[in-house]
Amino acid sequence: MTQPTNISLITTTEQLQTINGTVSPATALKVLPALEAHAKRFIERSPFLVMSSGNLGNLDASPRGDAPGFVKVLDDTTLLIPERPGNRIADTLTNIVDDSGVGLLMLIPGMNETLRVNGNAYITDHGPYLDQLAHNGKSPKLAIVVNITQVYFHCAKAFIRSGLWNPETFMERSEMPTLGKIIIEQIKGQPSTEEEAAMVDTSLEEDIKDNLYHT
Repeated sequence: MTQPTNISLITTTEQLQTINGTVSPATALKVLPALEAHAKRFIERSPFLVMSSGNLGNLDASPRGDAPGFVKVLDDTTLLIPERPGNRIADTLTNIVDDSGVGLLMLIPGMNETLRVNGNAYITDHGPYLDQLAHNGKSPKLAIVVNITQVYFHCAKAFIRSGLWNPETFMERSEMPTLGKIIIEQIKGQPSTEEEAAMVDTSLEEDIKDNLYHT
């Protein structure tokens, strides 16, 4: 990345700490090496997470969601996450194959605090694991296992500032174009017709209906 020369840059840890401060001993104590009762209870109730991964500078943050409890706690330092059908670009899976480091941000709707889990992951098609993740009797093809190195609860400031769960701040969906219109105009590089956008939207809706859990 080319760094601009006409602005002030923070390039050392010392500079950063001078401006931003350092973590307090009390805050540092909240970073745990394993799950405990409160973290496990949060995971049992969370229907959504964002998984970050990287490989040689290629970074990815991927949403994962299902019914609460879709992430299974195998033990105090191990999580099991289903790999549900997606777009098959598989950025996260590719990253994990080459670099096991991952970070999870887990959410519960209506709760401003979040749970952060860092660790190392691997991909498996181990039958007994997949069976634990079955939906309507059908198991996913793959699962992600996370070996935990850090667990901690994140405070509510970001969610309070954003008003994320406040219905009064919710946008009318019509204020943004449909995903079909967005995709086709990104590909074409020019405005789409209503018929073109509708065709892509229909295809996306059919894919969701047919492949929400199984491919």
